[in-house]
Amino acid sequence: MSLHDDAALVLKGYEGQEELRQTYLDHLAAHPDGMWKACTDGHITASALVVDVERGRVLLTLHKKLRMWLQMGGHCEPGDATLAAAALREATEESGIAGLALLPGGPVRLDRHLTPCAWHLDVQYAAVAPPGAVEAISDESLDLRWFAYDEVPGVADESVVRLVEATRARL
Repeated sequence: MSLHDDAALVLKGYEGQEELRQTYLDHLAAHPDGMWKACTDGHITASALVVDVERGRVLLTLHKKLRMWLQMGGHCEPGDATLAAAALREATEESGIAGLALLPGGPVRLDRHLTPCAWHLDVQYAAVAPPGAVEAISDESLDLRWFAYDEVPGVADESVVRLVEATRARL
């Protein structure tokens, strides 16, 4: 199965955000290249909020280009077998933490936002960090920092706040 087909299946099974979910499905139906950065009409991206459940905190990256505190994530790559695998790869690469595990139940949220390259139709997962996880800054980040759940509204935009809330509801 192609990554495009996997994304369509994941989105068809996603419950909630019906109008936005349909926008994603319509995008995939109209764009055979809709998974890739080269699709200038927008593309599906995958992200994951890294959570330390024991300590009640999340790891955010200070994005190098956007200069905002965000969850880990980005563009899908040809080697990604599934959307979930893309989210886990991005979270692992950008956090430097081995042994992350996606929360069961598929995506936590969807978020569509304009970036310098195009519209991102982001499929957002949550990844649980193993006990004692130590982060390592990647070349895509200016900084990595753990924030208590209640600190996130003070540093991040509404999309990240909503992702934290949805993740906490699933935990």
